[in-house]
Amino acid sequence: MNWLLVIAGAAVGAPLRYLTDRAVQSRHDSVFPWGTFTVNMAGCLILGTLTGAAAAGAASSHLQLLLGTGLCGALSTYSTFSYETLRLAEDGAGFYAAANVVASVVVGLGAAFAGVELAGALWS
Repeated sequence: MNWLLVIAGAAVGAPLRYLTDRAVQSRHDSVFPWGTFTVNMAGCLILGTLTGAAAAGAASSHLQLLLGTGLCGALSTYSTFSYETLRLAEDGAGFYAAANVVASVVVGLGAAFAGVELAGALWS
């Protein structure tokens, strides 16, 4: 049963990642990978909220598998972040590569903490 929840979440997360990435990136005339950045930050926020909800007893283990492992696992992508950062550096866009790393860590942690706080406000 657990693996079906992961598959169901991933079946939504993977196409959502692709469609969001394409939609966001098509609106920016920049070498910065805004699409990947957006889906990764959304994943951080969702996972932070889910973590806060679980800590408050408001998220079952099944919901954690569906949304945390399945949806967020397929929505966010560390491998694409790494590849795009490496590609920026190799193409001579070192500033954008460094900005991608710093912004992803800082904003990602901020989004996760904001999600935990949001869940705490909703379920405490």
